Amino acid sequence: MVIKSYADIPSSEITDRKHFLNRRDFLRAAVTTAAAAAAVAFAAESSLEAKGAPRGRKLTGIGRRFPKPDEKVTSWDDITSYNNFYEYGIDKGDASANSGAFVASPWKVTIEGECRKTGVMDLEDILKGETLEERVYRHRCVEAWSMVIPWVGFPLANLINRLEPTSKAKYVEFTSIADPKTMPGVRYSILHWPYREGLRLDEAMHPLALMVVGLYDEVLPAQDGAPLRLAVPWKYGFKHAKSIVKIRFVERQPLNSWQQQGPSEYGFYANVNPTVDHPRWSQATERRIGEFFRRKTLMFNGYADQVQALYSGMDLRRNY
Repeated sequence: MVIKSYADIPSSEITDRKHFLNRRDFLRAAVTTAAAAAAVAFAAESSLEAKGAPRGRKLTGIGRRFPKPDEKVTSWDDITSYNNFYEYGIDKGDASANSGAFVASPWKVTIEGECRKTGVMDLEDILKGETLEERVYRHRCVEAWSMVIPWVGFPLANLINRLEPTSKAKYVEFTSIADPKTMPGVRYSILHWPYREGLRLDEAMHPLALMVVGLYDEVLPAQDGAPLRLAVPWKYGFKHAKSIVKIRFVERQPLNSWQQQGPSEYGFYANVNPTVDHPRWSQATERRIGEFFRRKTLMFNGYADQVQALYSGMDLRRNY
């Protein structure tokens, strides 16, 4: 490449000042247009509020209410209209639009594997003797968006203790329902259905891991994983298995659905870690649904003090 000095450039090649100023005005207008487009996109996303789920049946007997984080709680309408639930479709609004035919009662969960109490349990039996709790958790999705959600449920550890895992049980696998009659996304090969997720047993026994049956003191809507889902607040959202129909205790690490689909992008652990990027985007910042500006992503989603001991000595880049 030959670099010319100013004296070597013919006057015919020098941009006229008027055109230069016009170009600068064009760039300024382009920036303004981009900002306007972002505002329109934000407004369109916020308009999803009008499509939130109808308010459901109130839950009774909610006992302990954990202190709320010093953050604004995401609205019912946003939580119930902006979802990743591929069984209903790949767009964020598909779960809200396509879940109307879903039937959450009666509901049965099959218990299998390395535990002493296997069999089929009705949801009523799972809830028997449990005191429901309200816990407001940060929920961080791998696509760099987040919410603050007031879940209602009970500690997963309570159920695990009742099922009495054997000494061989090292992991817990959760399987979601895959019903093509009521879940149109299951008719397509988006993933290897049914959806499966798993936790190490000590992760599943951690006090923060929650079995969720409600939202905002009301019965959990279908688009959010009714009637029984998992909430593990220090992990990315794809770990939070929805509409659970099977719980299996296993000795070896199970292969999870997204891990099977894209092993270079979705690991088994899925701990929120701003220093480890997704191959196609940064995880260092996130945007809270309902807000315009981005914020820094917190290690373990802000729950580091409670859970980092679970991963002592582990390489969190390799174990992503």
